[in-house]
Amino acid sequence: MKDFLKFTLASIVGVLIASIISGFFMFFGMIAIMASMGEQTPQLKNNSVLMLELDGQIVERSEDNPFSGFEFRGFTVPDEQGLDAILESIDKAKRDDRIKGIYLCPTYTYAGYGTIEEIRNALIDFKESGKFVYAYSDAMTQGAYYLSSVADEVVVSPQSMVQFGGLSGSVTFYKEALARLGVKMEVIRHGKFKSAVEPFITDRMSPESKLQMQKYLDAIWAEIVKGVSESRNISVDEVNKIADKNTTFLPASELVENGLIDTLLYKDQVIAELKDLMDIDEDADIETISPAKYAKISVPDDKEYSSDRIAVIYADGGIDMSSTGIISEELSKTIRKARQDDDVKAIVLRVNSPGGSAYGSEVIWREVKLAAEEKPLVVSMGDYAASGGYYISCAADEIFAESTTITGSIGIYGSFPNGSELLSDKLGLTQDFVSTNENSVLLPTNGLIPLISRPLTEFEKQSLQAYIEHGYDVFISRVAEGRDKLDKAGVDEIGQGRVWAAKDALDNGLVDKIGTINDAIERAAELAEIENYRIRKLPEQKDPFQSFLEDMGAEARTYILGKELGSDLKKYEFLKESISQGGIMARMPYEVDIN
Repeated sequence: MKDFLKFTLASIVGVLIASIISGFFMFFGMIAIMASMGEQTPQLKNNSVLMLELDGQIVERSEDNPFSGFEFRGFTVPDEQGLDAILESIDKAKRDDRIKGIYLCPTYTYAGYGTIEEIRNALIDFKESGKFVYAYSDAMTQGAYYLSSVADEVVVSPQSMVQFGGLSGSVTFYKEALARLGVKMEVIRHGKFKSAVEPFITDRMSPESKLQMQKYLDAIWAEIVKGVSESRNISVDEVNKIADKNTTFLPASELVENGLIDTLLYKDQVIAELKDLMDIDEDADIETISPAKYAKISVPDDKEYSSDRIAVIYADGGIDMSSTGIISEELSKTIRKARQDDDVKAIVLRVNSPGGSAYGSEVIWREVKLAAEEKPLVVSMGDYAASGGYYISCAADEIFAESTTITGSIGIYGSFPNGSELLSDKLGLTQDFVSTNENSVLLPTNGLIPLISRPLTEFEKQSLQAYIEHGYDVFISRVAEGRDKLDKAGVDEIGQGRVWAAKDALDNGLVDKIGTINDAIERAAELAEIENYRIRKLPEQKDPFQSFLEDMGAEARTYILGKELGSDLKKYEFLKESISQGGIMARMPYEVDIN
C-alpha cells in the first residue's frame, strides 16, 4: 500500500508540474522556433568527418524538434536520434567526396539489437568505399561495443570499462504486489507459450516461457558473436570464452590482449590519430558534422529524376495501447492513401511493434492486404514485430527481418483486473445490479472499467474463452493466407504464442529474408520494376511546435515520475498500462529486459 500511495502521489504531482512546465516551454518555444526559422542550411567543408555520437535513445524515425536537448532546471527535452537519419547519413557519406570517414563514439546506446544491427550493416557497406571508420569511447555498453566492433580501429581510454558478457533476460512479476492492493487479474488465453499474462498470475517463469526466452536469446547471441568474430578476426569459441569472463571489470589492457580492442589512447591522442588518417596538419581543426545537420545537405546521386515513389510507412510502438504508439485508424488511413496514390509504385511497411489490441491489428491487416493486392508491399521488421506486430505484417508480399529481430508470438489473450477486494474491503466501495436477463451484466459489452468489482462468472469465462479461441483461429488463418509456405495447421504448430528469433522464423516460414530496411526498399523497387524513384516517408509528420506542445505534458509528467520512482518508473508504467487495458490483446509475451 505504501508503494501504491507513492505511485499515486507521484502521478498527481507530475500532472500539476507538467502544466507549469508546459506554459514555460510555450513561451520559450516560440522564441526557439523563430530563431530556427532564420537558420541557414549547414555548410559542409572538404575533408570532413561524419560524427556518430550514438548515445541516448535511437528511435525509428527522426523528428525535427527545435527543442531537442533543451534544458531547464534539471528538465531536459529528450534528445532522440532517428534511425532513418543515421542510415541516410551513412549512405550519403559513402558517396560524398567531402566526407573522409566516420568517427563513431558510442557509450550508452539505448536501442534494441535490431536497430544496432541496421547501423552496423550500414557501416559495413560504408567501408566498401575505402573510407575509414574509427571508433572511440571512454566506456562502452555491450550494444555500443557490438556496434563499434565493425570499425577499422576500436580504441578506448586506458581506464575504460567495456561490457561484454553475453545476454540475459529478466521478467518482473506483479502477482504479489497486486494481491497486497487487493487486485487479482482474471486471465483468458490461447497458446501454451502466450505468457504475456504470467507476471500477473504467477511469481516465476513457466517452463515454456523459459524455453522460448532461452532459444531466442541464444539465437540473438549467436549473431552477435558471429559479427564480433568476423570483424575482430577472433574465433567464435574464443569470443565466447572472453564473454564467459564478463569483461565489465577487466583492466582495459586485457581487452587489448584478448583482441576486443586495438589500442588504448587518451582523447588528445585520438584526435592526433584522426588528423593522420585525414592527412591534415596537427594545428588544424577536425571538421565534423552530425547526422541531424548532414540530413539538411543534399548530395547528388546517379539516379534520374522520377515522379515514382516508394512509400516507407512507419508502424512503431504498441497497437492502440497509448497515444504515442500505433493508432490503428490513423495507420490504416495512411496505408489507404498510399494505396490510392498513383505516384506510389510500392510500399515498405516498417514494423517495430510488440503488438497490442487484437481488433486494432485486424483493422490494420485489412488495409495491408488491400494494398498488397494493388501494388508490391514489403515488410521490414525492426527490433521486434511480434503478436499484433506480426499480424499486421503477414499479408505482405515479402517479409524482411534483421538477424536479431524478435517476431512470432502468434496468440491472443484477455486480462481483466478483479479489484473486488480493493474496492470493497479496502475502500468500502460496492456495486449492485438490476437486469432484465440472466446475463445482462456481461463485462465485455458493459464497457470495461479499469477495475471490475467482482470475479468473472463461469458464463463470462466460457464466453470469453470461446471468443479468444475464435480470435486465435482468425489470427492463424490470416497468417496462413499470407504465407505461401504455411497452411493453417503449420501456423498453429509454430504459433501458440511462441516468440522466435529471426533466423528461426526464416527456417519456419514466418520470415522470407534476413535483411535491412534498405534491402526491403530495393526489393520493393524490383517487384515494382522501377529503377529511379524517391522515398516518401509516411505518415506525414506534424509541425514540430504542435508536436512539442502535445507531447510536453506527457514528457514533464514522465520526468517527475522518474525523479520520484527512479528505476521503478518502467515497472509502474507497465503495471498501469496492464491494469487499465481492457479487451482482447495480441501482444508480445511480458515486458522483458534484455541485457
